[in-house]
Amino acid sequence: MKVGLYNLEPNIINTAMMQVSTYHKQQGDTVEIYSPLFHDSYDKVYAFSIFDFTDKGYVRDDMITGGTGFDITSRLPVEIEKCNYDWSLYPNADQSIIWFSRGCIRNCPFCVVRQKEGYIKPVEPKNLNPNGTWIRVQDNNFFANPKWRDAVDQLVEWGQPVDLQGVDVRLFDDEQGEALKRLKFHYPIKIGWDNPKENLDDKFEHLIEYIHPRRINCYVLIGFWSTEEEDVYRVNHLWENFKIDPYVMPYDKSDRYQKDFARYVNNKILFKTRSWEDYKNGYTQ
Repeated sequence: MKVGLYNLEPNIINTAMMQVSTYHKQQGDTVEIYSPLFHDSYDKVYAFSIFDFTDKGYVRDDMITGGTGFDITSRLPVEIEKCNYDWSLYPNADQSIIWFSRGCIRNCPFCVVRQKEGYIKPVEPKNLNPNGTWIRVQDNNFFANPKWRDAVDQLVEWGQPVDLQGVDVRLFDDEQGEALKRLKFHYPIKIGWDNPKENLDDKFEHLIEYIHPRRINCYVLIGFWSTEEEDVYRVNHLWENFKIDPYVMPYDKSDRYQKDFARYVNNKILFKTRSWEDYKNGYTQ
């Protein structure tokens, strides 16, 4: 059997696609990256998408589709989910992608994780990239995993710098701080300040006792339940009081204000050299 793999976001490493590749190679099938010019030569074509806004115009009816970009409830078949990653699909990748848990303890109304993955549960991490030099830890809420201590031990054993994608600062305590000090970081850890009504100052202060602010990025959700005034306050408060870099996440990427504010804050030269009012007034003239 000849199998084609079509990644609709080709610049993003798709772990499900790597598992499908492993499964079919184990069955003795020929697997290759899909080419629309040779569509009729494939016995099966899988199409993968993470984002619902990705153009689906080239997806055909006879393709097997999967991923949040198609259907938030989609799941890999059990026999494929058990498979490791086929890193040969990404020969130039210098990273590994790892989950130690799926799901989350939170049920935030703007987030699809609970709907897609349920309440948090530990999972066994898949294989590392043999060419990887650092590890992206994709857990949505790393320290909410009841087995996070085992995860830290494993990361220390692997010995590679890590990129922690989800650290819930609301849970942060001294034990977690000591654990973070055991790790080497490839990128700053990611925390969040989604709700402007929450005062997280004590948690920010506590975190920077263990991790230098330059090793912290804070996602700031805008456009969901905050005003422009609350957005400006949060990003300025993070930088002026804690030297933590904010990173704005627009809820509606088509909204002009949200796009402009994200462009301003996420360009650190702009953000650190002029106010939002100055940028906004200059931009609209």
